Amino acid sequence: MYRNNVKRILLEITSVLGQVQEGHVQNFIDEIFSAKTIVVHGAGRVGYAVRGFGMRLGHLGFHAYTLGDSVVPPIKEGDLLIIASGSGETQTVYDIASIGKKNNAKIAVITGNSRSRIGQLADCIIEMRAPSKKNKVQGMRSIQPMSTLNEQCLQLLFDAVVLDIMERTGETDNTLWLRHSNLE
Repeated sequence: MYRNNVKRILLEITSVLGQVQEGHVQNFIDEIFSAKTIVVHGAGRVGYAVRGFGMRLGHLGFHAYTLGDSVVPPIKEGDLLIIASGSGETQTVYDIASIGKKNNAKIAVITGNSRSRIGQLADCIIEMRAPSKKNKVQGMRSIQPMSTLNEQCLQLLFDAVVLDIMERTGETDNTLWLRHSNLE
């Protein structure tokens, strides 16, 4: 049963990530490279995935912060706010995106609904069509509970982006470790 579940989950993930448009991912990476400061944000389990990505951006040498950390600088023109929201409609996340937009930061959004309120604020968008709480995907029903598939795909999307950035910059596992906390 366990192995069968793993196979079914991997098929779901492959189906969702296989539909993500390469050009949108490359635009997202270009925005990361052009940003002075990067702030990442998402709610719930999506927030955990985006938080891990923010940490990895720091390991890559970018000035990256997770909203809620005590050292997040003010966001302004030239900065990038990366927002993840499966539905694109989460009120608190929308409010943060609106504040970023008001302060002239670029907004990069990863969502399952590009026509959402948050999607409409985006300067750069990656549409990842996985079912979420408020965004059902026609023809797709996950075997997994709630929005688990969306969260898994988001984590893997971010990990693939990290590999792309490493290739572009020549960063290695060893250089990333040099920027990792040594207080553990």
